[in-house]
Amino acid sequence: MNINIKTEAIAELQADVLAWPITSELQFADELKRVQGDQLSELVQTGEAKGKVAELTILHSPPTESIRRHYLVGVGDVLDANSIFKAAGQAVCAAVKRGAKRLAIHLSDESLVRPAIEGALYGSYQNAAYKKSDDVRALDELILCGSITGASEQSGEITGQAVNLTRELVNMPANDLGPQEFAERAEAEGKAAGLEVEVLDEDALQKLGAGAHLAVGQGSARPPRLVCLSYAPDNAGDDHLCLVGKGITFDTGGLSLKPAKSMETMKYDMAGAATMLGAITAIGRLRPALRVSCVLAMAENMPGSRATRPGDIVRAMNGQTIEVLNTDAEGRLVLADALTYAARHVDATHLIDAATLTGAVSVALGNIHVALLSNNESLADRVRSSGLAIGERFWPLPMDEDYLAPMRGEQSDLRNISGNRNAGTITAAKFLEQFTDDTPWAHLDIAGTGWLEKPLPHAPRGASGMAVRSLVRVAEEWSS
Repeated sequence: MNINIKTEAIAELQADVLAWPITSELQFADELKRVQGDQLSELVQTGEAKGKVAELTILHSPPTESIRRHYLVGVGDVLDANSIFKAAGQAVCAAVKRGAKRLAIHLSDESLVRPAIEGALYGSYQNAAYKKSDDVRALDELILCGSITGASEQSGEITGQAVNLTRELVNMPANDLGPQEFAERAEAEGKAAGLEVEVLDEDALQKLGAGAHLAVGQGSARPPRLVCLSYAPDNAGDDHLCLVGKGITFDTGGLSLKPAKSMETMKYDMAGAATMLGAITAIGRLRPALRVSCVLAMAENMPGSRATRPGDIVRAMNGQTIEVLNTDAEGRLVLADALTYAARHVDATHLIDAATLTGAVSVALGNIHVALLSNNESLADRVRSSGLAIGERFWPLPMDEDYLAPMRGEQSDLRNISGNRNAGTITAAKFLEQFTDDTPWAHLDIAGTGWLEKPLPHAPRGASGMAVRSLVRVAEEWSS
């Protein structure tokens, strides 16, 4: 959805809505007091406006004013990158709901421009691709005003659009987005962002010895794919970061069939790959001084006549054998080969993967934190600090060697489940670690955070786009 974004002096502003982020201190800008002073005083005296997070108060302007309505958007105690992201998104959602076409947001600091644009684009996203066009309202113009120059407009727009690309793909039904369609879309988006793209089909995966990846997809009539996207600037140093994503376009559980209720949202099981695609396309456009690649492992997990059976033993790309005791633990199988490919064929010096990997992560962390598991403290710190700066929270979990013991096989090198429910998120990560060739690596389990079960003031129910902005920031700060 295209929105014209620009910066304008508040004295020249004409808009349907002007949104004002308000902290709990209830300090109002002079420009707002000039036109709404009496109403503001009354709101404070009656306690109707408190500046609480997500509080929205609508003020109507006199007929002579060029701004029809003012929104007071509560941000809580602090106005920072996280709170302005949410406030801008909420303002857009509220304005669009009421038919506004031109929305302005007042910003008091230059550092708020980028997260405000990202938040506004986040709030503009509507999961409406399959609705009649006349059911959809949209914003035409976003105007930034206040003590700013708008220097960060382009970067905010690039990242905001990348997050929405991720959300669009995750929300897409599996009948329209199988492995081949996903690969084609990744190729198109990658080339549009100036990236080099290679798509590996079933035959190419067979030649590479990707037995784990192929085992997941063999029960489906839609064959698996692996996509590699590359960004290599002339001014890059020796470091080479590779983003790896799990792309299970639909997960029935295979022969270890899921209950019907658990299958309803399984189109989102490719959120890890969609996250990494969003991040690499933004990186390609922002052009940081870091070499970055991306490996997306795509397959559909179906219970067809050729499906992998519980008890089958498969050989992964790195030569290790895996006993598949539960075909619903398939994400770690495709990631095993994808991580090996990234370490050996992409020659990455650092790996980060993202996956909707375990139900256990939701039990441990709910939908608030992304689980962060790593074999390298420095890399984990990069991810965590980048997230904290913008309000995306990553929580480190332990990776002691003892957690690997339940994943060792009796007839094989490894097994794909531990045999009990203890520490499921950690044991899955320990399994993945065996395919990194000791490359510095971080694993992001987004199973609890990649999908919003309920709408938020700044977002509809559905794909969250979590971690895209943090990963882009990792690449930008790495090279700064």
